Amino acid sequence: MTKLITFLLLILLCFSCKNENRTSQTSETFTETTIKKTEFAIVIHGGAGTILKKNMTPEKEEAYQAKLEEAIRVGYKILKNGGSSLDAVEKTINVMEDSPLFNAGKGAVFTNAETNELDASIMDGKTLNAGASAGTTTVRNPINLARAVMEKSEHVMLSGEGAETFAQEQGLTLVEPSYFYTENRFNSLKRAKDSEKIELDHDGKTAFYDLYIKDSKYGTVGCAALDKNGNLAAGTSTGGMTNKRYGRIGDAPIIGSGTYANNATCAVSSTGWGEYFIRAQVAHDISALMEYKGLSLKEASKIVIQDKLTDLGGTGGIIAVDKNGNMVMEFNTAGMYRATMNDKGELTIGIYEK
Repeated sequence: MTKLITFLLLILLCFSCKNENRTSQTSETFTETTIKKTEFAIVIHGGAGTILKKNMTPEKEEAYQAKLEEAIRVGYKILKNGGSSLDAVEKTINVMEDSPLFNAGKGAVFTNAETNELDASIMDGKTLNAGASAGTTTVRNPINLARAVMEKSEHVMLSGEGAETFAQEQGLTLVEPSYFYTENRFNSLKRAKDSEKIELDHDGKTAFYDLYIKDSKYGTVGCAALDKNGNLAAGTSTGGMTNKRYGRIGDAPIIGSGTYANNATCAVSSTGWGEYFIRAQVAHDISALMEYKGLSLKEASKIVIQDKLTDLGGTGGIIAVDKNGNMVMEFNTAGMYRATMNDKGELTIGIYEK
């Protein structure tokens, strides 16, 4: 009887070990599947706001879609060829800065003094180094200046004439202020002055009015990217607020508000009512929720944009990519110009909420 019991116990022990080994193998396989990384990825935005299809002409819709595709393909090519996420972000934003469709660079809105004052920032997720410029009037591509500040100075943000002097010393392209003039942006300023209100480049109540879209929108542009070396980067560029005064600066050039990148978590670029994005530290908050609470990029972005920002009264959105190549485009407005491309070359372009 004792021998029989011993024999049965040995059989039970062997079965248990085999089952444990099988469970372990299954768990390892599942883990490998769930953490599989995308080799590289890129996501962009061209502003958020009350962008409704009923107010968009087919010609203007096609123009925005074409420019978004042109911009993101520039960054995609850089990443596909093994280039850095910083290069991809900078060159992609350059395309949108050179287009009058967006409130950045060539398409910048006018201040109350009938000038164009531009802001930009960029951040390297590998080193946490960052650069920004604010209130420039002669630098053709502010994102280039932001990168120069990051890489060729001991500072993070330069502003006004000092920033322009630095840009000249670095050999960046300078232009006459008249370069930034566009008729529809100037008409927006005149309407703002006539109504004696500040037009924000985001909000539906007191917002930037686009002659073609016939409604309010934010025209800030931004990009976030992951390269083949696992490095994240993000950048943002804007002309700010129509009819702004007193040297007002929004969230776009502020690290943690308009731009943030950290290889441990994600890269984020914001577009929205800047005062609220500054108060909420939107871009950094998304990263912090991922780092300290273990949330996914999607979960963190939704909490920050749909709950925390909305509760404050802020409107706008973000685009972001995490260290595994997952991308999100979260916004609490009726639309946001946006596009993504992954390592398979799959392209998505969006304008409206759905």
